[in-house]
Amino acid sequence: MLKRTTHRGSMALAALTPLIIVSSPLPGSAQSGPYTAARAATTAPRPTGFAPAVERFITVSESVVAIRNVVLVDGTGAPARSGMTVIVEGDRIVGVGPEAGVEIPEGAAVIDGTGRTLTPGWVMLHEHMFYPSGSARYNTNEISFPPLYLGGGATTIRTGGSMDPYTDLRLRDQINQGVVAGPRMDVTGPYLEGAGGFVRALPEVRTPTEARAHVAFWADRGVTSFKAYNLIDGVTLGAAIQEAHARGIKVTGHLCSITYREAADLGIDNLEHGFRAATDWVEGKAPDVCPGGQARARSYETLDVESSAFLDVVDHLIRNGVAITATPTVFERGATGRPLPPRAALDAILPELRERVVERSVRSRDNPDLQAQALFTRMLKALCVFVERGGTLVVGIDPTGGGDVVAGYGNQRAVQLLVEAGLSVEQAVMVATLNGARYLEAADVIGSVEVGKRADLILLEGDLRSDLEALRRPTLVFKDGVGFDAPALLGSVQGTVGLR
Repeated sequence: MLKRTTHRGSMALAALTPLIIVSSPLPGSAQSGPYTAARAATTAPRPTGFAPAVERFITVSESVVAIRNVVLVDGTGAPARSGMTVIVEGDRIVGVGPEAGVEIPEGAAVIDGTGRTLTPGWVMLHEHMFYPSGSARYNTNEISFPPLYLGGGATTIRTGGSMDPYTDLRLRDQINQGVVAGPRMDVTGPYLEGAGGFVRALPEVRTPTEARAHVAFWADRGVTSFKAYNLIDGVTLGAAIQEAHARGIKVTGHLCSITYREAADLGIDNLEHGFRAATDWVEGKAPDVCPGGQARARSYETLDVESSAFLDVVDHLIRNGVAITATPTVFERGATGRPLPPRAALDAILPELRERVVERSVRSRDNPDLQAQALFTRMLKALCVFVERGGTLVVGIDPTGGGDVVAGYGNQRAVQLLVEAGLSVEQAVMVATLNGARYLEAADVIGSVEVGKRADLILLEGDLRSDLEALRRPTLVFKDGVGFDAPALLGSVQGTVGLR
């Protein structure tokens, strides 16, 4: 018999139980391939306890929890299902099914999900712990970003490049220890950049020898991912990829001097920013040279995403197993005529920086540019073409740009923009969850709502099938079966983004 009560939570953390082992194996749970570093980082066990600073956000800590009568978008791409019940025991999902067919264990805490949607926790792969503070400076936000990410629904992230790697590494460990409220982290090392990077904080990796030493040094210190940047040359990137792969670490890239096709041939695992960073179609591009901004813009403005020139590159990436990370949030403001960021996101920003962000956002909204809008639409369509042809699409937010992309709120918007691109709600959720988990080699543990997987869940107010704004209304975020008050997390750091 179902308990028809609405659970309000408890702070009784003593009720947390150890790992629950399910007797039946997960389908496809065998891990293949040598890339184990990110998997280890993003499947770290649940903390044995939590510091008071984390406890204050926990509202569900019982050892057995039933979330009943929800609309379930399970992350696999399967059609959403109404009237579903999910049972959590310890840190694992132990039951998923129609409400009438799932027996709720005696003594379980019951959460009434009527009128709500349940999804997996977001697994997003272009995040940062830094934010633009002006004049090509990027402040580390190790205080504000972790609760914003978690409150926004991101239970697992990859930092797509680091300006402050020691902070990121310690932060990852403190989150895993229960000292800080935040997502599990695949920490990317300092950028693999060539000479002359636009930010002084970027390393300059000029030779294959330097690239191997760079990768070895940071891998030895615990980073589990690397990212190549605009100006690195092909032979140096190739050496970095070889060294990283030998250590079980994947490499992504925001490239310019190297084309997407060339990067695939070098063995890169992932490419960032959809196809907006690609220089494959720049007329007269010289090897290992980053073309000027106008040449890059022209090549994309005239690109037909249904042409053989585009599709040949897409198919080459797919054949070589290269994933593409969509980052539509960081390009949205440049599209012009777009809605402002939500008020809560703007309120999270340091007042001295907020004025600049609001001014830029209003100017972009009120001065629509048809060419810019068409470019944004083409960018989104290119992502769908990649998916339709069998490519692995993942997503992230890249909280840089002009400052209007804020951790947590940006993750919610990214899923909305995937739907705007033409994906179904179920496909968009899969890109933001299971696809990311697959890239991290952790899909047997996280990324979907299935029996035996970690209880990483987001409970949204509303029916996501008909109301995309439900993504803006998370009520609970479960990480490892522990339920966090999402509004409290989001509201805990108002006015601090850009400062700390």
